[in-house]
Amino acid sequence: MFRYLAYVLSIALAVLSLLLSMRWPGWGWGVGIFGVLALLGTWDLLQKRSTLRRNYPILAHFRYGLESVGPEMRQYFIEGDTAEVPFSRQQRALVYQRAKGVMDVVPFGSQQGVYSVDYEWLNHSMAPVHIESHDFRITIGSESAQPYSASVFNISAMSFGSLSANAIRALNEGAKRGRFYHDTGEGSISPYHREHGGDLVWEIGSGYFGCRNDDGSFNEERFVENARTPQVKMIEVKLSQGAKPGHGGVLPAAKVSAEISATRGVPMGVDCVSPARHSAFSTPVELLQFVARLRELSGGKPTGFKLAIGHPWEWFGIAKAMHETGLLPDFIVVDGAEGGTGAAPAEFIDHVGVPMHEALMLVHNTLVGLDLRDRIRLGAAGRVTSAFDLVRTMAMGADWCNAGRGFMFALGCIQSQSCHNDKCPTGVATQNPSRWQKLDVPDKAVRVQQYHDNTLKALRDLLGAAGLEHPQQLGPEHIVRRVSPVEVRSLATLYSYLEPGELLDRVPAHAVFKGFWADARSDSFAPPARIAALRETKSR
Repeated sequence: MFRYLAYVLSIALAVLSLLLSMRWPGWGWGVGIFGVLALLGTWDLLQKRSTLRRNYPILAHFRYGLESVGPEMRQYFIEGDTAEVPFSRQQRALVYQRAKGVMDVVPFGSQQGVYSVDYEWLNHSMAPVHIESHDFRITIGSESAQPYSASVFNISAMSFGSLSANAIRALNEGAKRGRFYHDTGEGSISPYHREHGGDLVWEIGSGYFGCRNDDGSFNEERFVENARTPQVKMIEVKLSQGAKPGHGGVLPAAKVSAEISATRGVPMGVDCVSPARHSAFSTPVELLQFVARLRELSGGKPTGFKLAIGHPWEWFGIAKAMHETGLLPDFIVVDGAEGGTGAAPAEFIDHVGVPMHEALMLVHNTLVGLDLRDRIRLGAAGRVTSAFDLVRTMAMGADWCNAGRGFMFALGCIQSQSCHNDKCPTGVATQNPSRWQKLDVPDKAVRVQQYHDNTLKALRDLLGAAGLEHPQQLGPEHIVRRVSPVEVRSLATLYSYLEPGELLDRVPAHAVFKGFWADARSDSFAPPARIAALRETKSR
């Protein structure tokens, strides 16, 4: 009967305090405290919603309290420096140091298990080079009317609504200071994106926010209004995202504020819906026609799309459509399944979509095989925080990298993982004014700039050590991975790479191409007939 002990003691002490207070009024505090506990225990016994509270009156609340601070307890007292959950203390500390402009050297040797499987390193050169500038840039949309010179490290898509007003302000001012771009996310261009004038990539999602009709369909006139503003440098069609590919979203009516209503072009008092798929196109060819139309309407600004890879035949269908029609995006951003800056269903975060490395390799290989790689730029996003992350990702085929959570750390995010409940303690991922107004924009903007600047300085030093002068010279031969306690392999030998133009005359032996390339169609995202047939039976 120990489970009722707290309840019985509360009643007994409340009665005792009452008796004592009749003689010594100072005991009134005991009546108040123990009386409240006794009432709480009584309510626990009478309510029927929680069996735990009925069986453990009063005591159950201690369990709830400890559970509520469990993540913080693990983060501050239990978590190891290198445990990625999802980002390690070491990764976060590096971002904080670079954002604050303080010393980021490490004493007494690496904490990484250099003999552990999956440990990676960059091979250095006996003839290192000195690189003067760390402002590494690439030209996107060289064949368009308004090409854009982009940094190789930029802010990934994060919408106003998922991030606070002051977080958006600080990110954009930091981007302007550092001359890199800020992706708007699918929530469109808010006043806070415009306030400081930093370069924007306008992301167009399935809800067509900022360029929609009342029924949710795409509106060309509203698109032109935003797309032709000088601050918008590129247009990005979001097909899917790493955190929840194939899943739409709903912003409840209660959260559709006047600001969000104006920014997204949706009415207040009504749920704001992001459908799971686009209505402006339904086939790979139509997607490319839509991209080409947006490029034209924007006045010739570089236009492309972002996707997380799922069914390989769907990506192959898009690639075949490029080859058959000659309609090419200026860029493609590959989002890995390890991405995600806000909230998403648990199963989607953990088990849906292809991780960034494999997704990037597939897209890169396909474009090489069609002899299109030199005409289409590739960006990549997915848990990128350090210069080595940049090196590895660009060695695997990317032209540049985007980061979401890395720049959130630069704003002061402490990985409290409260993005979904509007209780972000640092004012980054919340719409609660009492929280986000405490985020100091000028200070955090400097930190965003410094994080970008110091990361690129570290990238410069890594490239120089490898005997290279620009990230474009990186290849899979430069990165080595331990695959067993006694074997290491370069990414060039670990992955299968296609030869330029290989897909034009034959199907490669690479498993995924061998399995799905021939059956992929440019006129449909539907599965090949043999795959569709398999869905009708459990006899396989």
